[in-house]
Amino acid sequence: MPAEIINNVLTYEGCNYLRYRLLLSTLSGKPVRITNIRTKSDDPGLKEYEVSFVRLLDKITNGSRIELNETGTSLYYSPGLLNGGELEHDCNVQRGIGYYLEAVLILAPFCKKAVDIKLKGVTNNTLDPSVDRIKACAVPLLKRFLAGDNEVVLTINKRGAAPLGGGEIKFKCPISRNLRSIQFQNSGMVKRIRGIACGIRVSPAVANRIVESAKGVMLKFLPDVYIHTDHCKGAASGKSPGFGVCLSAETTTEVIFGGEAFSPVMTTNSLPCVPEDIGKEAAMKLVDEIYRNGCVDSPFQPMTAMFMALGRKDVSKVLIGPLTPSMIQFLRDLRDFFGIVFKIKPHKEEDEESEQIVLTCIGTGYTNISKRTL
Repeated sequence: MPAEIINNVLTYEGCNYLRYRLLLSTLSGKPVRITNIRTKSDDPGLKEYEVSFVRLLDKITNGSRIELNETGTSLYYSPGLLNGGELEHDCNVQRGIGYYLEAVLILAPFCKKAVDIKLKGVTNNTLDPSVDRIKACAVPLLKRFLAGDNEVVLTINKRGAAPLGGGEIKFKCPISRNLRSIQFQNSGMVKRIRGIACGIRVSPAVANRIVESAKGVMLKFLPDVYIHTDHCKGAASGKSPGFGVCLSAETTTEVIFGGEAFSPVMTTNSLPCVPEDIGKEAAMKLVDEIYRNGCVDSPFQPMTAMFMALGRKDVSKVLIGPLTPSMIQFLRDLRDFFGIVFKIKPHKEEDEESEQIVLTCIGTGYTNISKRTL
């Protein structure tokens, strides 16, 4: 549903894209009301992981006002000031840490104090980008927009598979007064493929089997393929068994594409999951991501658009692959909150038209007013 403005408050209906709308509200300082959240569902209102996300926003800001009705079907959120600092949050195990970490990545540069956050929960699942993919693809993207030589650090202390989690990561990000405006239109050629296969509370042989299977696909593509294994046991292995792999392809212009697969949660009626299938699935997803091309890994398209819009009052141009559904809606919501409109132009190659798109916008010149000038 498109946004309506009721009593000077942006009002949306439904639970779709709730996370991005709350992020846009936090950065723009505009309150938002979300109504009719799963009213027709057997289990109406906000899910536990969405409530956990709202709590995380409350921790990272100072003075936010959150109102939730008795049934949880209507949420009013009036953002406070972004504070940051040293934080700790237990993420709900219904979603992966990646669901929460992506939001922290977007907010961290604009906080009053440098963010040093510890997140606990599910590091790898089938639904959200894993912490490995965020480390390989999203962190280098964030560094491109940060001015100066900023040290962004993401460390994985423990891994935790769904459904019980038990994983732990630590993320550090300095604050920035302004973001750069970037010109990023050459995706280059893939020069190497790296990856990490993890086995959590399973036999060490499982990770090796995943590596063999993934390599079998990728070596047909190029020779420089190296996938190392991470066998988790004891205290560093969380509470549930699982296995999976995250692959990343680096190009000559330092663009990084990702592809990953993880074993689903086993139920009594589900078919057994074979490590070889997981390796092949991740390899095919990576090949598909390379085929989509562009200069941004597709799950992080909204993050890129956000940083382009908040950059200096200068033109930013980025080449991306076909727009994902969440990106299309994000661009609409970005217009509602910031009044920013992107120019979207198909990218034409010399011999034929590709499905790639050139995104162009002029930044709002968003300034982190909390950062002290020396």
